[in-house]
Parts: sequence; structure tokens; C-alpha cells
Amino acid sequence: MVQKTLPKLFPHDGAKRKKRTLGTSGPCCGGGGQIPQISYASTAPDLSDNSRYDFFSRVVPSDTYQAQAMVDIVRALKWNYVSTVASEGSYGESGVEAFIQKSREDGGVCIAQSVKIPREPKAGEFDKIIRRLLETSNARAVIIFANEDDIRRVLEAARRANQTGHFFWMGSDSWGSKIAPVLHLEEVAEGAVTILPKRMSVRGFDRYFSSRTLDNNRRNIWFAEFWEDNFHCKLSRHALKKGSHVKKCTNRERIGQDSAYEQEGKVQFVIDAVYAMGHALHAMHRDLCPGRVGLCPRMDPVDGTQLLKYIRNVNFSGIAGNPVTFNENGDAPGRYDIYQYQLRNDSAEYKVIGSWTDHLHLRIERMHWPGSGQQLPRSICSLPCQPGERKKTVKGMPCCWHCEPCTGYQYQVDRYTCKTCPYDMRPTENRTGCRPIPIIKLEWDSPWAVLPLFLAVVGIAATLFVVITFVRYNDTPIVKASGRELSYVLLAGIFLCYATTFLMIAEPDLGTCSLRRIFLGLGMSISYAALLTKTNRIYRIFEQGKRSVSAPRFISPASQLAITFSLISLQLLGICVWFVVDPSHSVVDFQDQRTLDPRFARGVLKCDISDLSLICLLGYSMLLMVTCTVYAIKTRGVPETFNEAKPIGFTMYTTCIVWLAFIPIFFGTSQSADKLYIQTTTLTVSVSLSASVSLGMLYMPKVYIILFHPEQNVPKRKRSLKAVVTAATMSNKFTQKGNFRPNGEAKSELCENLEAPALATKQTYVTYTNHAI
Repeated sequence: MVQKTLPKLFPHDGAKRKKRTLGTSGPCCGGGGQIPQISYASTAPDLSDNSRYDFFSRVVPSDTYQAQAMVDIVRALKWNYVSTVASEGSYGESGVEAFIQKSREDGGVCIAQSVKIPREPKAGEFDKIIRRLLETSNARAVIIFANEDDIRRVLEAARRANQTGHFFWMGSDSWGSKIAPVLHLEEVAEGAVTILPKRMSVRGFDRYFSSRTLDNNRRNIWFAEFWEDNFHCKLSRHALKKGSHVKKCTNRERIGQDSAYEQEGKVQFVIDAVYAMGHALHAMHRDLCPGRVGLCPRMDPVDGTQLLKYIRNVNFSGIAGNPVTFNENGDAPGRYDIYQYQLRNDSAEYKVIGSWTDHLHLRIERMHWPGSGQQLPRSICSLPCQPGERKKTVKGMPCCWHCEPCTGYQYQVDRYTCKTCPYDMRPTENRTGCRPIPIIKLEWDSPWAVLPLFLAVVGIAATLFVVITFVRYNDTPIVKASGRELSYVLLAGIFLCYATTFLMIAEPDLGTCSLRRIFLGLGMSISYAALLTKTNRIYRIFEQGKRSVSAPRFISPASQLAITFSLISLQLLGICVWFVVDPSHSVVDFQDQRTLDPRFARGVLKCDISDLSLICLLGYSMLLMVTCTVYAIKTRGVPETFNEAKPIGFTMYTTCIVWLAFIPIFFGTSQSADKLYIQTTTLTVSVSLSASVSLGMLYMPKVYIILFHPEQNVPKRKRSLKAVVTAATMSNKFTQKGNFRPNGEAKSELCENLEAPALATKQTYVTYTNHAI
């Protein structure tokens, strides 16, 4: 410590006064009692504690500012994952602690490793430090608060580990712009960012110091030792050893000429510290001893507490032109120059790349990095997550995270949250938002609609052709024998079955859905109600004939129509009740095709008819079909000469097969992605096939005879109902006996007699007055 003692503050009476210590200016804290101190080199943050160092001030900024400046640089370079290395002791440990504290306060910077260099490191200690730093290899930026020797040995260890260019060093003011730490280690240190309190070279000091010799600087007791070290010589002949290459000093050596010279960086602060003490004493003397020369009684002795107040209030322009002031803790303002150690054209230099005065001014375009030029290197724990990925932060390490993709129907709300899209939406391609799910329906030009539409068009054309034919030949025997009234009802049902296809493919809306409810089951109900009435009439006629010659009741055309429409009315009644309980409307079903991959999700526009509702809608028609089939089986033995029982039976058997195939196809595809298309196609094709079977088996043979064999469409002799029934009954009995003959082909005499006329004139249709079957 350099003490400044003042035997006389100002000349006074020529009298000698006792030497008193008023204050000190030195590199560090020291002394005791209430003696104000001004340091020109001490930067440890602990010295800002007024409870312990209340009389301490300094003209250099605290490492707290330095730590803040370094944190700002790290953030400006977009580094968020760094390691720290500190020399054991107050400077290194306090500096790193301040850096860590500031990084926590500002956020966004995490410490990967915090390594301490022992005061007396063992062999291999620095190699061990490099290995520890490599454990977190993503933390390529290393913050160093260490002395020159430790910095150099860390760089040497990095070179031995072949890690040249891997680490990016950021040194504190102990590194600054010094050559010694990086001498012959230029490649390892390339790109290092260092910080140094803002300063300037004092030219007057250079002239003064370079003129110092052993003769004119005897008052400095350490100058002789400096002389020997600077010129590599010895002043005393006895200090020379035989065989050594050390020469004897001649006193003709000159600083800056016979040795390298560079001004110590803290000269400016030494001068500012002395001037600060002088300004404080001058202001104190002006206030306490106005108009007096020398010390007055109020300053004899000087009160350290009062002097401290004046020191803290000084404000003058320092030797470098910067204002010299102190805050309430005795700290000077933080002003730093920022350097980067760069290699250009095989020459190395510290290049100024910015400054820090309360906030950062960094010229990133002036920076140069090994291997990447001006591109900023990375020192981050985790790579940024891609759009559609959320961050899952590692516990205790906010700068480290795992990227988890938003899955299913989730989208990214913010960096840390995924949220499920609304039911009618799906995530965008990059999962940063939601978009509406496309709505589909069965289109007219869809491949799935081709076959149903083809069958429907052909079927409607065929039905209209049959109707026109029957109307034109309405009074012919074949048309009369087929029961004209029920035939037209049956043809109407067949037409509606075909027409239903167009309703099933049309775009669902209120009108379409209402018509689907009405006609989907109605067409089948009309068809099977008419067939059931026919088969029931035939069955009752022949059953009645077995017991009596009188005709059964309700076999007239009017009665048959009444029975048919009664059966149909039950279907209409059920539909009306359904409309009252659940009015018809169209819906968009987003669950039907909500696939695991949202890219293929679709909303299905359809009518509000569930699978269960559809079964109920068709259930009554199925019941009529089964009942009709039962009657067809019962009347299978009646000769076809007298009735349509067998064609009706074949029709019902085929229809049952069609619908038995429909059920597994329809319900087995309920989980298919093409459910809409498969089920609609299956249903419409099944309805059309049922109608086609009825049309083909019951009416096409008659139309064929009417148009191509009119000679067969003639009336035959009339017979009574009893004769018809008796002949049919006897025919059945003989047919059953014939089954026991060896060849199984025996025919009864009645059959032969009945067939003989038929063979002679081919087949003829018989009509019966008042008892047409």
C-alpha cells in the first residue's frame, strides 16, 4: 500500500508539525480505524459492503458492474449455457459469484460448470479442469475470473486436450488486453472476449518513467529490483554466478530503449485516486477553514468521518477526461472497453469491439470467430424447438429442455404448452394453430355412387316400362290374372326403392333428410306388403278349399288393397311418431372419421339417422319380408298353373340372401375410414337388388309373353273355385306319392290331364270369373 503522509497541508509559519495520516491511496483495502481509503485497483464486490468497509472507496468499478457487463455480452451473443472458471481467492470467487447472481437476476443464462482453481494446483489439475468443462460440451463459452498464470495454464491444458477452437473464452479485467496470458497460445485464445475498465495511456507518465535511472530515482526502494528484472542484469558483482549468462548492470541502460516498455494500465486510476483525495481535502479545508492557510483547529486533527463525506461528494474530470465520482458505497461508475483477441494474417491483436457504460454497446460485425468467421458460435444447452414442439424444462436448469412434439389433435399454444384443437378443427401442418376439418359427403361423381346410380336409373327405366306395358295391356288375361290392383301397388313400391338411391346420394339438408326417413323404408314396406297380401290370399284360398267349397273372406281386389294399405299405414305411423320425437335435420359428424393422424380427419355431413335408427326404420320392412317368405314356403306346393306362389317364393328367398349379405357388410365397416361410402353404397345397392329381384321374377316373364308371345295371352275355360282347389290338392297328393317311386319322376293322372292341353297349346294363363287367383 502506498501511503501519503502530509507533514504540512499548506505552508504555515514555517513551524514544524507532527506527521499525521489523513487518508490513504493504494491498490487495496487496508488500515484500520476511521481512516478513509481510495483504491485504484481493488474490484472485489465484497468491498461495496458499507457495514464492513465503510471507509473504503475506489476509482475503479466494482466487479459487480463487470459481471453485469459480461452477462450483457453473453446475452447479446445469444449464449445461454456457459461454464465459469475462477482462481481461488476473493477476486476470482467473488467475481464468479457476482456473475452467477446477475445471470439469475436477468434470466436466460444458465451455469453448466463452476470450476475453482486451487491456490496451489497439483500436477494435472488444469487437465482435469478441461475434462470437467468437456462434460458439458454444449457449454462452449467459458467465463474466467483468474490471474494471469492460471489463465495461461488453462489455455495450455486446452491445447494439450486438442480442444483448440472448441471453447470460447470470456476473460475479466485480470486478462484484459495483456499479452502474457496468450503468448505462444494465440490459436487457443483466438476469439476470446475480454473486458477492461475504460482507460487511456498517460503520455506525461511515459516521458517521466522512461527518464528514470538509478541515479534520479533513489527514493523508490523497489526501483533497483525492478531495474535488475527489466534489464536482466545484476547490480552487485557478488550476485553474479560463474557460468551464468547474467550480466552486470552498467546504469547506462534506458527504459523503453534497452527493454520493452508498456505503460501499466492502472496508472490512470492511481492518478485519479490521488486527485480524488486532494479534491476532498481541498473542499473540506474550504468549508472548515475559510480564508485560512494551512490547517485550522477544526481540521487538526482531521476527522475521518467528515473527510469520508467530502470524498464521496467529489466530482471532477479525471486524467482521461472521464468524471470521477463515487456512489453511496464508495464505488466508481462502471465504464468498460470490450476487446476480442483476433488472428488476422498471422498477426494477433486485441481489437476493441464495444463498450459498456450502464448498458452495452457491442459491434458484433467487428467480431471474428475461429472457423466460422462472423457467424456467431453457439453455446446453448438445447437447440430451439421446432414449430409444433413444446419445451419441457429440465428441473433446476431453465436453459435446458427437451422438445416434445404436440401429438394427435394438439397444437402449440406457447413455448411450453400444447392444447387440443376444438372438436371441429385440426392442427395446421406445423401445429402452431388450428384449422377447420374438411367436410365430406358422397358426391354424385364419386366412384362409390356409380354402381348405385346405374342400378337405380336402369331399374326406374325398367319399372316405368313394365307399368306402361301393363297399362296398355290392362285388360289382357295375363294382366288380369296377376291381380292388377296389387301389381300397380307393388310396382309403385319398386319404383320408390330405386328412387331412394337419389335421396341417399343427394346432399343432406332438412328436406333431403326428411324424405330419406319417409321413403327409405316406405318403398320396401309397400313392396313387401303387396307381396304378403298376395301370398296370404293364395294360402287362405287353398286352405279354405281343403275344408269347404265356400270362398274365404277378404279376397276381393278392394279387400286386398285395404289389407295392403293397412300394413303400409303402420310404417307411416312409425315415421310420424319419429318426426314428433326427433325432428329431422342434418349434422356434421366429426367423430366418424376422427383418425389418429389428424391430416386424414374429415367431418361427415349426414342426416341424423344412426345405425340403430336405420335398423328400426328397416325393421318393419324386414318383418314383412320374413312373413311373406313364410307364406311363400307354405304355398310352395301349389301348382304354378294356378298362381304366382312359386315366383313369389323365389323372389323372397333371393331377397333374404341379399339382406343377409347386407348386414355383415354394413355393420362390419362401421370403423372403416370409408364408412360413409361403403355403408351408403351397400344400402342403396341392397335396396335396388331387392327391387330388381321382384321386378325380374314377377313381371319380366309376363311382359315377355305380352310382347313376344301374344298367342299365349288368351283366356281359357272357366272353372269353379272348388274345381281349382280340388285339382291343386290332388296334384299335391300325387306329387308326394311320386317321391317314393324309384326314379322319382311319376306324375299323377290329374297333372297329365291338366298338362295335356297346356302342352298342346304351350302354356296359357287361366282366369276365373269372380275367383281369379
